[in-house]
Amino acid sequence: MRITFLFTTSLECPYGLGRGWPLAKELARLGHTVTVLALHPDFGSIERQQFVRDGVRVHYVAQMHVLKRASTKRYFGPLRLLWIAARATWRLTWFALRNPSDVYHLGKAQPMNGVAGFVLRGLGRRVYLDCDDYEAVTNRFGGEWQRRVVAWFEDHLPKIATGVTINTCFLARRLEGLGVPADRIVYVPNGVDRARFASLNSADVERLRQGLSLGDLRVVLYLGSMSLANHPVDLLLEAFQIVHRTVPDALLLLAGGGSDYELLQTHAHELGLDDAVRFVGRVSPEDVPAYYALAEASVDPVHDDLVARSRSPLKLFESLAVGTPVVTGDVGDRRACLGEAGVLVVPGDALALARGIEHVLLQPDEAARMRAAAESARERSYWDVLVHDFAQVYGVPE
Repeated sequence: MRITFLFTTSLECPYGLGRGWPLAKELARLGHTVTVLALHPDFGSIERQQFVRDGVRVHYVAQMHVLKRASTKRYFGPLRLLWIAARATWRLTWFALRNPSDVYHLGKAQPMNGVAGFVLRGLGRRVYLDCDDYEAVTNRFGGEWQRRVVAWFEDHLPKIATGVTINTCFLARRLEGLGVPADRIVYVPNGVDRARFASLNSADVERLRQGLSLGDLRVVLYLGSMSLANHPVDLLLEAFQIVHRTVPDALLLLAGGGSDYELLQTHAHELGLDDAVRFVGRVSPEDVPAYYALAEASVDPVHDDLVARSRSPLKLFESLAVGTPVVTGDVGDRRACLGEAGVLVVPGDALALARGIEHVLLQPDEAARMRAAAESARERSYWDVLVHDFAQVYGVPE
């Protein structure tokens, strides 16, 4: 088939890197002709707007709704945002119409690609939707009107789509509650791009350890967004204040960027964690496997809220892919995804999170059992396996 994806992010942003791009690449490997139309977080800086990678034709068409540079994220003012969103919406729609395909798959239910979805569906095209999040509650908005616009698209796009792919049971129930027939919904959890992790070796991990001057420190890793609107890294800092008293040679390594990066640095200082926490900023996708491999545990801090229930955290699958146990809250699909490969704690409780981290650090036999469970389960989480489940959505009857 000819398949065109419409992304509102770049290939390197979390959705593109962790879900959208691996799926596009694996569909191309199966023999489909795949095109990705995408937005970029720093559109003016890219040298090539069109290229072919791993058999997929990629075309960046406009600026994303946020500007990302280095480890910071900047939000646009209302008028500037309106202009950027309008231009991105127009260009995604225009290029989709100029790219005849058998199916069009929207990556995320958002206005900028949603308009294209409505137009294409109105022209009788087969339009599919991938929902990996509950955008109306997880995104940061400059005003209530913005949230209402996103919520409208998120509620109505699934109803007109030929089929919908989702990654959590919560989203499946939400869509059924909106009136989407269950037989038009295909569940595909998040996974890992095998190629990104296949080249990992011990020499890479040791070089990274030396480059970060970690010495004999025992690393606990958080790798993800530094945005408190949907990632309670402050909860992790408060938990690690407790951990550091019990395990003084433990170091919390915080990798990633976001709108609250500097605020979290200040918070760590206020908690007296200057020597126990290290911020390294955004890391390249190629280095991500080595970061997970040098850690004794990785952490996914969560509250028991709609943000956590609606998400299938990429960091969980990436950590398990290298055999590193995960400590996270028992909310949403995390229990089913984690299995025996980590520790589940009461969500939103700093003391419970601290005790979970200490359990991995101070119980070597338990940690070894978790690593073995992760290694035995990771094969089913590779995208070259999951893509076959994903492709089933294209058989959903009109």
